[in-house]
This record gives sequence, C-alpha cells and structure tokens, in this order.
Amino acid sequence: MVTISDLFKWSKKNNAQKKKAIRNETAHHLGHLSKAVHDKMLLERRERIKSFKAKMDAERGVSDRIADLMTESFGTVMFFVVNALFFGIWMLINTGLITGLPVYDPFPYGLLTMVVSLEAIFLSVIVLISQNRAAHIAELREEIDLQINVKAEQEITKLLIILDRVHDHLGLPPEDDEELVMMKQKTDLNEIEKELIQEMKENK
Repeated sequence: MVTISDLFKWSKKNNAQKKKAIRNETAHHLGHLSKAVHDKMLLERRERIKSFKAKMDAERGVSDRIADLMTESFGTVMFFVVNALFFGIWMLINTGLITGLPVYDPFPYGLLTMVVSLEAIFLSVIVLISQNRAAHIAELREEIDLQINVKAEQEITKLLIILDRVHDHLGLPPEDDEELVMMKQKTDLNEIEKELIQEMKENK
C-alpha cells in the first residue's frame, strides 16, 4: 500500500528535478538568491514548523499532557537512579541483613517481581500513548508537505512552460530535450501510485 510518505518523497524528488531545470534555464538572467534572502526563508520555515507544533501541543487533552510529561521523565538519569535505589533498598531489606526491619518479600522477591511487571506495563502504555500522538502529528505534517509539494509542482510546471515559450520567442533553438518534455507534463498522482506499488512489489 502506498502511503502519504511515499507520495511525499516522490513529489519532493520530482520538484527538486524541476527546480534544478529552472535554475539552469534562468541562472544567466536572474542570478541566484543572496545568502540573506536564503537565510530569511529558512528562518520563516522554522518558525512555521514551531508554530504548528505549538498549536498541536495546545490542543492536547489532559491525558495526553500527562502522558507526554511522564514520557519525558522516563528518559532521564533521575528516573533510572530512583528505580535503582528503590529496588536496591527493597532487596536489601528483604535479605534480613538490616536488623529491626521485618522481611516482607523474601527471596526470590515475588512481590517485587509483580511490582516491576506492573511498572513495565504502565510505562509501555504511557510511552505508546505519547508515540501515537507524535505519529499523528507526523502524519499531519506529511499530508501538509504533500499538498504543498503537489501545488509547488504545478506552479513549477507552469513556470517551465512559460520559460520555454520565452525561449522560443527569443528565437533560440526551439528543440526540447526528452527530460524537458517530460517535466512540462502535468503530474498524474494515480499513475505515480501505480508505479510505487509496482516498485514495492518488485523489491519484495
């Protein structure tokens, strides 16, 4: 099955090829973007990504907020140290080496095994909740990127056609190579999907 990610990767690759063709066609007329303009575009893109993430975070429910907070805590050295101290103290008490403290879970520590198992279950579920939300955000980003790339591909195709007409109008050699002819054609997403499915079958 072809996913949005597969279509996005193909669209991104196709757009890169068309952008390269436009740069080669117009470099001697328009020049290249200055570094300042390029940096400004990158900054604006990063700000849009941050804004999207902030919006998704703001729409989280209470359970998602708790799951994210706990997931962030699980991956810290402090969490490891707390668990190590807890299990170490538990086993030390139940070995009977500390006088005055009753042994409530003798070796092989059946109660501790149950506690550890329950902790592992709860940790796994909480991490999965957080990962599912992250995967949902990633899917939304891929869908947005795909739509933007499809629109950009249409605009780039139109630009190639316009540049080709200008090229012919200036009296330059009108012959188009095979690559340019292919790039000037509109992209058929259904055909792309079929090609990707066929390629995936061949790779299996």
